[in-house]
Amino acid sequence: MSGMPIYEYICPSCNAGFELRRSFGEAGEAVSCPKCQASARKLFSSFTAFSKGASGESSSIMGDTCGTCPATSCATCETGS
Repeated sequence: MSGMPIYEYICPSCNAGFELRRSFGEAGEAVSCPKCQASARKLFSSFTAFSKGASGESSSIMGDTCGTCPATSCATCETGS
């Protein structure tokens, strides 16, 4: 199973979020929610990488967000610290 991407899904019926490891060939196939068996929707996944400077400050080196919310900046975000 190694090398297979992990896809994130959300169920519009019960709002459950879940992940599935699937082959690229299965990526477009329908997925059922594991809680209520309704049809789930694939989410767009993004990530950010952080780097620590010599003085200990964190800075984003890839992506626009910390991955915890869709905002492009957040004064209260503690992910990068």
